[in-house]
Amino acid sequence: MERLEVVCLGESMALFVPAEPGPVHEARDWTLSVGGAESNVASHLARAGFHARWVSALGEDSLGLSVRNSIAGVGVDVTDVRTDPVRPTGLYVKEASADGSPVRYYRRGSAASGLGPELLSTLDVSGTSLIHISGITAALSSTCLDLLWAVLALPIRVSFDVNWRPKLWTELDRGVLRELADAADIVFVGDDEAQAVWGVDQPAEIRALLPNPAEIVIKHGARGATLSAGSEEVFEAALTVDVVEPVGAGDAFAAGFLAADLNGESVRRRLRRGHLTAAGVLLTTDDLGDPLPEDVVTKLLDADADTWAGAHVTAGGVILP
Repeated sequence: MERLEVVCLGESMALFVPAEPGPVHEARDWTLSVGGAESNVASHLARAGFHARWVSALGEDSLGLSVRNSIAGVGVDVTDVRTDPVRPTGLYVKEASADGSPVRYYRRGSAASGLGPELLSTLDVSGTSLIHISGITAALSSTCLDLLWAVLALPIRVSFDVNWRPKLWTELDRGVLRELADAADIVFVGDDEAQAVWGVDQPAEIRALLPNPAEIVIKHGARGATLSAGSEEVFEAALTVDVVEPVGAGDAFAAGFLAADLNGESVRRRLRRGHLTAAGVLLTTDDLGDPLPEDVVTKLLDADADTWAGAHVTAGGVILP
């Protein structure tokens, strides 16, 4: 059977994470990894059996080669990733904490910031079922924002993750995030993000601000997530997880939800698959982590409410009631 194709478009950077736990303000050893919202989504979708294409630009440097090889190594199609001979690959540094991980970005003038709408003239999306983008790209440059508007004008379903990054929006009009989200077919937004950007955090209020998307997924952190589809609202509680650190979990949730959505699964299974995919990332400092065992995923997707609520995801495995 032919695999469904998803295009994920946006910047990925070289990522340095601590080689071992320690105080934030002391000298440490660092491990090179990769970080990028859209490539994270592509990586999870590739693991789930989709033809996931990551579209971006990297510098003509060793960090760019490492990023490209790492993402390709999990099965993502990187054929459409450009190499910029002038601009460098962006990078960022991430601490590690279960309560949130401080990050420092070094991405101004990066290769991905040079992307623009002309990219679409060379991108074959004739067989693409969905394009995934995020609000991060909108803040990288004016040409990147133009590229997002061009993507949203295509006759293809588009999912948009708000991915609020306040450090990127200090001098920009955050109102554009509402306009972009309202032009998408599927929207992902945390209630904390919605409060910070739009001053609302309830599903009904967010739906009132974004009347046009077919589906809006409102994430409530450790509490769970709500899907607003038309006039219908469905809430699904999150799993209990021994969190190591949360960065990357939102991307994993989006990928799990999109995988179930593209496969025509029920609303409940879409939300649960999102939570299950996120759980694997919450157990690690890595942006991807390892997926939960497939037999556990299969059991929990259709579990009764008590079994779902009683499941406990630990580093040693999933404990079921």
